Amino acid sequence: MEIDDPIKEARWYVANAEEVIKKAQYDPEMKSYTDSKYIRTAGDILWKGCLLALDAVLHVRKGKGRPSIDKYKEAVAKRDKKLLNFVNIGYNLLHLTMGYDGTKSKKVCDEGFEYANAIIDRCAMLLPEPVCA
Repeated sequence: MEIDDPIKEARWYVANAEEVIKKAQYDPEMKSYTDSKYIRTAGDILWKGCLLALDAVLHVRKGKGRPSIDKYKEAVAKRDKKLLNFVNIGYNLLHLTMGYDGTKSKKVCDEGFEYANAIIDRCAMLLPEPVCA
């Protein structure tokens, strides 16, 4: 599904990640999920949604190859310090802790969703308003 509005598409990624993480089967007694495979998938989906929103604001995907996280951080630092804080924490939670490590901690996963939404919301605020003719 391709959406013309990158912020709407990023939010669609968050909704998909919410559906995926339900499959990880939460164990309330352990306060954790039982299947890290779904946590990894949800973390990857969340981070990709954040990248869509960041790309809409920062335009770092110029030239050949894919931009590194350092390129994103450099561009964000020039644009918005609050967003930089969200990106630093979001990258660690979503891409590394959830995506690579597959943490089973519900608290960490919930925080990951919060930061994904914070990044997307901040990007939505930073996007220029469309000019109506």
